[in-house]
Amino acid sequence: MLRAPGTSRTPVARPRWAADLAPYQQPQLRRALTQMATTLVPLAALFWLMYRQLDHYLVVLLLAVPAAGLLVRTFIIMHDCGHGSFFKSRRANEIVGWITGVLTLTPFAQWRKDHAVHHASAGDLDRRGHGDIETMTVREYAALDARRRRRYRLVRNPLVMLGLGPIYLMLSQRRPLKGIPLNDLQHFSVWSTNAAIVAIGAAFSFWIGFGPFFAVYFPAIFLAAAAGIALFYAQHQFEDTYWHRHEEWDYATAAIHGSSYLKLHPVLQWFTGNIGLHHVHHLGPRIPNYNLVRCHTENPMFHSATTLTLRGAIRTLRLSLWDEANGRLIGFADFDAAERAGRVF
Repeated sequence: MLRAPGTSRTPVARPRWAADLAPYQQPQLRRALTQMATTLVPLAALFWLMYRQLDHYLVVLLLAVPAAGLLVRTFIIMHDCGHGSFFKSRRANEIVGWITGVLTLTPFAQWRKDHAVHHASAGDLDRRGHGDIETMTVREYAALDARRRRRYRLVRNPLVMLGLGPIYLMLSQRRPLKGIPLNDLQHFSVWSTNAAIVAIGAAFSFWIGFGPFFAVYFPAIFLAAAAGIALFYAQHQFEDTYWHRHEEWDYATAAIHGSSYLKLHPVLQWFTGNIGLHHVHHLGPRIPNYNLVRCHTENPMFHSATTLTLRGAIRTLRLSLWDEANGRLIGFADFDAAERAGRVF
């Protein structure tokens, strides 16, 4: 049995869960192609409609909301291709992953490498910083000077995270990531994606003009990126999430108890490709997104995961520091109150 040291949560048995997940890890070509058609065709139609409504820009901005949802769904297709779970064919996953990466401004092979590191280290306090939002422990924050505390508070501010975060994400992915060794294919994915983005932008600028192209695409991709950041935040940054030092860290327990079950309205669940069932995905990353619901329903081991509603997810935005002593995330207000009361961290 694999137990999370220092917690009373039910341990997860590795031999059993590995066998239990195997039946759900089979990609289905018909479902994959249907998902692509029901995502990319409506997305193209919405972009065309937005272009036709440029004289009424409020309508364009309203249409950008469902377009952003379809871009999130496009990203989920890329995400599954990155895990090798969307198609049985490795080549098909590579090709579709690269194309959907271009549409979402994401260099596919580089993102896949960073995301694999995230899966292998989520909830490990000694291996933070890969595909995750910067998170400090209470003691680490308490040791900072005033300037560095202000910087950390700024990074964790929801308005900055969801307002400037999408811009930072779009720009930072235009170059190879620092801190992760990349092979030639991963370097190529960055520059080939950039070249494709420039080529598409130039083609549409020549056809309809850069201004109209930007006015249609930018609000949709900005909202999609903000939604992606918010989703990722709620999936790992909730009060009773899982963080442990490396020697105590356990993959299976981190997957189920360090990833939330974000229970969304069926329409939002469709747009987000079932990624709200993040606890299932982290334990079984080779499960296609269209099998996550069935896997969760049919396997009781997933029913102990923390369930969040949309309202609950919004409330997690105030949480910013991991309290190692009490095993929970707290907000800056909690820290400030404790510091004023003279409590030592």
